[in-house]
Amino acid sequence: MTEESSLTGRLLVATPALSDPNFDRSVVLLLDHDREGALGVVLNRPTPVGVSEVLEAWAGLAGEPGVVFQGGPVALDAALALAVVPGQGPLGWRRVHGSIGLVDLDAPPEVLAAELGSLRIFAGYAGWGPAQLERELDEGAWYVVDSEPGDVSVPRPEGLWRAVLRRQRGSLALLATYPEDPSLN
Repeated sequence: MTEESSLTGRLLVATPALSDPNFDRSVVLLLDHDREGALGVVLNRPTPVGVSEVLEAWAGLAGEPGVVFQGGPVALDAALALAVVPGQGPLGWRRVHGSIGLVDLDAPPEVLAAELGSLRIFAGYAGWGPAQLERELDEGAWYVVDSEPGDVSVPRPEGLWRAVLRRQRGSLALLATYPEDPSLN
């Protein structure tokens, strides 16, 4: 895999045919993709757990809704944080793609506060072994589309799947109207 073929920073949008309940109508931001596999976080799975309940020091920087998101089915006891930072970015922040990057949750929040925007906390992540994601793509489980900085911090994450599809060109945009239960159509 060359750097040009890496999907890092792109979105995986679950197709209606994807039957895994962990990813039903999910939108995954790929944080890393190379020969060794892929890692990402589900952007549209808010939990009822407030950031203040698990990472109180970061709660004031979390965007709306101020809850922890389930980033995927792997390592649910681990936390990842994403933030949008225009420009170079502070120490304690590592660029993933464009202005989107990972935040070091061991860094003092007050050191990063002035430069961070749109902080979101994720419990767990989505992971794929070598060539696993490529097989799923070949099977038609995912659409690959460009990400936008606002995808990380959308205030109504339950509408992200439709919103991402709606902004695509051509027939992909029509899928935004795909019913929750096609048998009722």
